[in-house]
Amino acid sequence: MSEDNIDKKKGFWGTTLTRLKSVLAKTKEQVQDPEELAQGAETAAAGAESQTAAAVQPEPIKAAAATSVATAHKPVDEEYIEALEERLIKADLGLPTVEPLVEALRQEARGKNWTGKDVDDFLKKRFHDLLGKTANALSFKEGQVNIYMVVGVNGVGKTTSIGKLAARLKSQGKRVLLAAGDTFRAAAESQLEIWSERAGVDIVRLPDGSDPGAVVFQAVKKARDEKYDVLLIDTAGRLHNKVNLMDELKKIRGVIEKHAGDLPMESLLVLDASTGQNGLQQAKVFQEATGLTGVILTKLDGTAKGGVVFAISRELNIPVKLMGIGEKLDDLRDFDPNLFVEALF
Repeated sequence: MSEDNIDKKKGFWGTTLTRLKSVLAKTKEQVQDPEELAQGAETAAAGAESQTAAAVQPEPIKAAAATSVATAHKPVDEEYIEALEERLIKADLGLPTVEPLVEALRQEARGKNWTGKDVDDFLKKRFHDLLGKTANALSFKEGQVNIYMVVGVNGVGKTTSIGKLAARLKSQGKRVLLAAGDTFRAAAESQLEIWSERAGVDIVRLPDGSDPGAVVFQAVKKARDEKYDVLLIDTAGRLHNKVNLMDELKKIRGVIEKHAGDLPMESLLVLDASTGQNGLQQAKVFQEATGLTGVILTKLDGTAKGGVVFAISRELNIPVKLMGIGEKLDDLRDFDPNLFVEALF
């Protein structure tokens, strides 16, 4: 996708790309040449006013393109490649993903007098290939109760993501029911109830401390009897290495399979984009307990790099289906691999 085409891109996806360009600026800094970063630091110290003006620049896409120009003609030698490898690891791609990528770069660039622009093109293609293998949208079948079981550790934005997804589905004309299955934390149930009111959807909530399996059972029954289109299930999020939590999640999964095994279901892991490679370990554990079908990547509005998505795609073959790019109700968007990769560059 050329810069001119990106600049001309309009509407919903154009806005999303612009937002991603802005919120992933941290990633762009990570892959610049170290000498240029040092020069940038000196410039910032000498001219804070100029830096402030750049921070509020209304065209982040053009700003990112201008940054790329500085390295476009830098020769690609072994020193360049080793520095790039280090920066990719720091960008949370993970060693198992970076090592074969860099080795392929060495082979491809050998004897070709490549520059930084050629490396960018190479990395874009490889990143597209990594994410494209698993890219697919959130599933939905008309005329049935579509169940989405949402899992993740505390603090990743799980309950908030459920609320935003509920609002999104409601705006599409779907009848949505929430299940407050995180009975371990009363605050989580209260938070979900607030989101249900904000999104204008119904909720099943039993007294504090109730068995989460009972909550899910009641929610499934209500969703069936009253012909809801969607059932969104919140779950407990204590540390992912705790055996009791995993057993609890397996129990909830068992209740769903026993009483709603004939209904379409997804198991979605909410993952904080700033978690780094620990996110891969989380994905592995939740995959074993709940059979993940997708990832919701949150907190891309901070300094997160989000590189862990490449490792998850490569090692677990689990697609990223949704991404959170802000705090507003409509800031949960479909994950588009093409836009994500373009934003990184």
